[in-house]
Amino acid sequence: MASDEKIPNTYSSPSDGWKDRILIPTLVAGAIGGGFGLLSKHRRLLGVGRTCAAYATNFSIVTGCYCGAREFVRASRDSEPGDLIDSAVGGFASGALLGRLQGGQFGAIKYSMMFAMAGTTADFAIPRLYHLLQTKKESLFGNNENSEKKSGDWLKLPEWSPIQVLDEEALAAKRAREQQLYGQTVLGKHP
Repeated sequence: MASDEKIPNTYSSPSDGWKDRILIPTLVAGAIGGGFGLLSKHRRLLGVGRTCAAYATNFSIVTGCYCGAREFVRASRDSEPGDLIDSAVGGFASGALLGRLQGGQFGAIKYSMMFAMAGTTADFAIPRLYHLLQTKKESLFGNNENSEKKSGDWLKLPEWSPIQVLDEEALAAKRAREQQLYGQTVLGKHP
């Protein structure tokens, strides 16, 4: 992707796609926050459930405020969903609001800068990482059309691997040998 490319606007109105741009990131952030709560040093003191719930709630609130402010700025400016100026202004606004609630005037300045930088960085990096993961996935597993045609060829083992995929004839020969060995061990015959 070139740096000047934008994500195409596939939505007809500004309210279309709000689930993709606000709700889903908020839910994902809540799940990530719950995971951080499992690793927190406070889990012994407060309990695992309370700590996970507190972290999940805080991550969801922060992400929801940021995504909502970003979408408000996007709708006000009438810009595309991938515009980084919307991310910076939305991060600045949501950081100022939450920072003011958390730490007064100095907190508003500190949090607004942090949210603007972190949000813009995330909005810049996540689509590119997603594209990179998609290309890696396609190079490892092939396209869906190719995998439907060759259902057994989606994973190739190297020739030196002790695990070998047998064709039908080799599989039938292996089953015959196993039946012969099983018959000999049951009857007490040894070769």
